[in-house]
Amino acid sequence: MEKKILPLLALRGKMVYPETSVYFEVSRPKSLSALEEAVSQDQKIFLVNQIDPSEEKPNEEDLYKVGTVARILQMVKAGQGILRVFVEGEKRAGICSYMEEGDVVRAEVQELTTQNYPENEVEEKAVFRTLAELLEEFSKKNPGFLSVQMEKTMERGKLLPFLYELASELPFELDKKQKILEETDVMKLAESLIMILKEEVEISDIRNEIAQKVKENVDKNQRDYILREQQKVIREELGEGDVVSESDEYLEKCEKLKASKVVKDKIRKEIRRYKTMPPVAAESTMMKNYIETMLEMPWNKYSRDNKDLNNAREILEEDHYGLEKVKDRILDYLAVHFLSQKGETPILCLVGPPGTGKTSIARSIARALNKKYVRISLGGVRDEAEIRGHRKTYVGAMPGRIAEGIRQAGVKNPVMLLDEIDKVSSDYKGDTASALLEVLDGEQNVNFRDHYLEVPLDLSEVFFIATANDLSPIAKPLLDRMEIIELSSYTENEKFHIAQNYLVKKQRKASGLTKKQVSISDEVIREIIHSYTREAGVRELERKIGQLMHKAARKVVEGEEKVEIKKKNLRDLLGTAPYEEEKENMEPQVGVVRGLAWTTVGGDTLSIEVNVMHGKGKLELTGSMGDVMKESARIGESYIRSVADDYNIPEDYFEKHDIHLHIPEGAVPKDGPSAGITMALAMLSAITKRPVRGEIAMTGELTLRGRVLPIGGLKEKLLAAKTVGVKEVFVPAGNRNNVAELDEEITGGMKITYVKKMEEVIQQALKK
Repeated sequence: MEKKILPLLALRGKMVYPETSVYFEVSRPKSLSALEEAVSQDQKIFLVNQIDPSEEKPNEEDLYKVGTVARILQMVKAGQGILRVFVEGEKRAGICSYMEEGDVVRAEVQELTTQNYPENEVEEKAVFRTLAELLEEFSKKNPGFLSVQMEKTMERGKLLPFLYELASELPFELDKKQKILEETDVMKLAESLIMILKEEVEISDIRNEIAQKVKENVDKNQRDYILREQQKVIREELGEGDVVSESDEYLEKCEKLKASKVVKDKIRKEIRRYKTMPPVAAESTMMKNYIETMLEMPWNKYSRDNKDLNNAREILEEDHYGLEKVKDRILDYLAVHFLSQKGETPILCLVGPPGTGKTSIARSIARALNKKYVRISLGGVRDEAEIRGHRKTYVGAMPGRIAEGIRQAGVKNPVMLLDEIDKVSSDYKGDTASALLEVLDGEQNVNFRDHYLEVPLDLSEVFFIATANDLSPIAKPLLDRMEIIELSSYTENEKFHIAQNYLVKKQRKASGLTKKQVSISDEVIREIIHSYTREAGVRELERKIGQLMHKAARKVVEGEEKVEIKKKNLRDLLGTAPYEEEKENMEPQVGVVRGLAWTTVGGDTLSIEVNVMHGKGKLELTGSMGDVMKESARIGESYIRSVADDYNIPEDYFEKHDIHLHIPEGAVPKDGPSAGITMALAMLSAITKRPVRGEIAMTGELTLRGRVLPIGGLKEKLLAAKTVGVKEVFVPAGNRNNVAELDEEITGGMKITYVKKMEEVIQQALKK
């Protein structure tokens, strides 16, 4: 085949096949130059497509290697430098070499021949008919798209021009069109077009199906819109227009709500029911409240935690004086909480007397973690529905306190304080403590079911903190799920620093005073602690300071510029000190022994008194004692009778005398075994008429054989002893390690005597 040099024109996405006529527009300078040269010669030009149609200045590597030699039939100027060209493709050709001179690009091209034409007319007709069937199907699905005339082209020898004409008409990609142009095998070319036609028919089916669905949806939406507008007009006529707008508003909020599919489906279902319900129906208000509650719940809304342990330490130090061991435990706990997965750390339970800072520590933890803080008071809660919620079928139904707390917090991971968990009780309405098990158990609270919400509520992200004054009333299964941190009583020094650093400032601010208007001396604070308060915490101390600030505020309003509160005028402001004469009874007495007791509000001292009188061997116990304490008194009597010979007590003494043991403050219930040695010593002192040393106190459980067993609450008991001026305390030897853990501030100035047997107590406590 001979080679020719022809001007080259690069096309952008417009394919020209042999024996097809095509219009296209030209505006690029090189393309215009190629057309001018072609017109000046024999009207022949070589047309080839760019690989990337967006390329403005294509080079040889940007062009395909096969194109079409075409003859220019017509050129018309379209204005703005654009030339409209009408060409007819003649033959296929491949580029042999590429030449560029100035604005003119030429190519040396060589004609490409075809092969494997159908051998006979039957084979050619078979190809024609296959294409005709596919074309007919394609035309039905795409009416007016093709202009190919089958009947005019189905002649012997016309297959190749028909294939080219069909390829130019079909809407497929440029790279596929180029492959058809490059194909030299006629039968393969026909097969390619058959496959492309089949694919286009399938695409048309899918496109038409989508279009039909879109049309149906549009029609349905239009119908729904018309019906909704009609319904709106009808409801407005009936005076029920607000119901529709409310329902639509709820649906809009539901779509924006961050929640699981289960929750959203439940809300949508209730909204649909509410929408169709007359507003005068009794159930309408109940359903409205339910929908609003569900929409306000933070189903998947979180707050970001502050995981800086140093920040937590600083906040705990800033908010609380002392409590070093408690702070260490909390920081250890927070470190584990930061590292572990959700819900895997145990529940924190702060146990201690009132006023020792349990609630404020929980608030500090929330501040340290940058979490929302919610407090739920469980004191006196006895209805299980308070925890789990009421069934929404009941009138006045509402969510339980836990779900309500989550709603108030606005996030699903707040710090939730369960205050006074030891005060929950049970009755015929259910077991509240058992309901709390589901809340505090990490295995169960992932799907906590509130009866009102009716869908699972995830509590595993909630940081639960419980508080209690006493662990004994708490159910054992509930206690097992909590990590106990004990807050014991404050020493006088700790109370002084707490008052100085926190309470004075707080009460001064609460009374509307400034530091310039009122001053309170350290002596005053110490005197209030020592003579006006006697408690484990600092609540009464804060009240007394508040009273002083109120007095000062009154004086400021009356005209004084500055009020100085001093020790000498304290009696005038607060009245007589109730504990001023506490130290008077330090003289040795017969039948009177000072014992030490632990209560839920801290330590206390109690004087046990025994009188012996003629009678018939009766043991009388008064002073509101519990069963365990009464048993301890009987054990003490039995022990003394067993050792009567050692102390020269006549054999018939107990048959001819009655013993009356009394504990003052008879209205206050008392129980426990730790007064065993105290009661035994008081009875022995009264029987033998030997006085007991007045400056001592003691605590310990007594056995029948005279052994002294260890007891609990030792810190509170020693603080109580120190407060009243006791010089020596008898403590069971088994509590030696507990004493070693206490600060010097508690034990300093007091002699701690460890005893193993009752004989040791008697020898050291009774006067010779």
